[in-house]
Amino acid sequence: MNGLYEELLAALHSVWHRRWIALAAAWAICLLGWLMVALIPNTYESRARIFIQLDDALAEQVGIGVADKKRDIERIRQTLTSAVNLEKVVRGTRLGDTIQSPKQMEAAVAGLGKNVSVVAQQDNLFEITATANYGSFSDAENAQLAREVAQKLIDIFREENLSGDRGDMVETLTFVNQQLRAREKELETAEQRRTTFEAQHPEMVLGGAAAAQRMESSRTQLRDLEADLSAAQSSLAAIDGQLAGTPRAIPGGGAGGAAGALAAAQTELSGLKARGLTDNHPDVIVARNQIAALRSQAAQEAANGGGMPNPAYSSLQSIRAERLANVQALTSRKAALQSDLASLTASAIQDPELATEAQRINRDYDVLRQQYDKLLQDREELRLRGEVKTEREAVKFQVVDPPTTPRKPVAPNRPLLLVGVLIAGLVGGCAGAFALGKIRSVFATAAGLERATGLPVLGAISQNVTDRVRELRRRRLKYFFGAGAVLCGLCMVLLAVEFVQRGMVA
Repeated sequence: MNGLYEELLAALHSVWHRRWIALAAAWAICLLGWLMVALIPNTYESRARIFIQLDDALAEQVGIGVADKKRDIERIRQTLTSAVNLEKVVRGTRLGDTIQSPKQMEAAVAGLGKNVSVVAQQDNLFEITATANYGSFSDAENAQLAREVAQKLIDIFREENLSGDRGDMVETLTFVNQQLRAREKELETAEQRRTTFEAQHPEMVLGGAAAAQRMESSRTQLRDLEADLSAAQSSLAAIDGQLAGTPRAIPGGGAGGAAGALAAAQTELSGLKARGLTDNHPDVIVARNQIAALRSQAAQEAANGGGMPNPAYSSLQSIRAERLANVQALTSRKAALQSDLASLTASAIQDPELATEAQRINRDYDVLRQQYDKLLQDREELRLRGEVKTEREAVKFQVVDPPTTPRKPVAPNRPLLLVGVLIAGLVGGCAGAFALGKIRSVFATAAGLERATGLPVLGAISQNVTDRVRELRRRRLKYFFGAGAVLCGLCMVLLAVEFVQRGMVA
């Protein structure tokens, strides 16, 4: 511990003994450092925030989803700091006043690209940051330039959001219209070819459809009809089975029921004729129909031995008659389709090349027609989307925080640098004096001399100075402290000048 204490005293003595050298070094370091700090231009920063509302019911209705709009906004954000847009910023601000050649423009764009940034704070919130630290401008001009650059970026963002979509939509509609006109000409040619073919070969065109399509349609209908006929025949067989197991009459009924009713109906008919009614009178016609029905029932009663007719049997007979009629109708349709298909097949077999040509012409026409209809539908959808994007402004743009005019620089921290240079100068001066003492191998204490030589030191002689020398030393000490105070005072003056300049910018 004593050795460390002695070393500290020796170091302090060495520095104090060469205090003028330390002070001169401190002055040199501080002056050089303060000059370098003075040459560093102040950097002023302007910030702005913009909010983009993506929700719009009509836009989603026409197919403009939130994801599509987010992709558009992200594309604009990424291309906002492109060379083309930065060149617009340079030309729109005072940066372009001194540019006279393409190389100067490239250098200005490259420098501006390092000083601007667009950051997405949230999905719909973006922050634009612009800095200016040009040595050719004053602090006030740099502060104003930073705000102008931020405002210009906002203007470009709005322009890209509105006119960019409109320009893309116009180009897309122009391309679609060109394709529509080309498809329309091709469709007209195909339609003319089809009409000419139909006029020359009417036997290959039935009902406006090609023979090959008619054959395929007939085959499809025939397959469906055969399935329906099989089902109808199965239903008829089932009802026949039920009818075979159902008796025609129910035993125990009145034997003369139908015959008595027949006699009564005949008596009523005689009475109507006795009144002078003709055979065409409605009542006479009804009576005759009733007599005919009763005669059939009376005949059945006679055949059944006089039993009562079974209503279930009569119902099953009605169902059987209906299903039988359905089977007959399906059979007739099947025969007609088979005849039509046979005729078409025979015609195709007689001239297969003609049938193939008809099929090809019809296929080409259908393909062109579908393409034309699809392009027409796409054009209307694109036109509606464009109107929604441009006229309704599906992406609503709002400046939340306008570009600020900076009141103080964000870099460098000049007051801290000035104080740091002062501290570095004082430390550097002391370090230089201490190093110089080490180089000259001067021993500040007898113990240090004893350790260095390895010989015992018998004693040390103190310095004896006169009053004149003592007065000279006091005068020099005042000069030393005065020079140190001037150095610190100069630092305070520089700090005051810095704050005054900041106040002038504000």
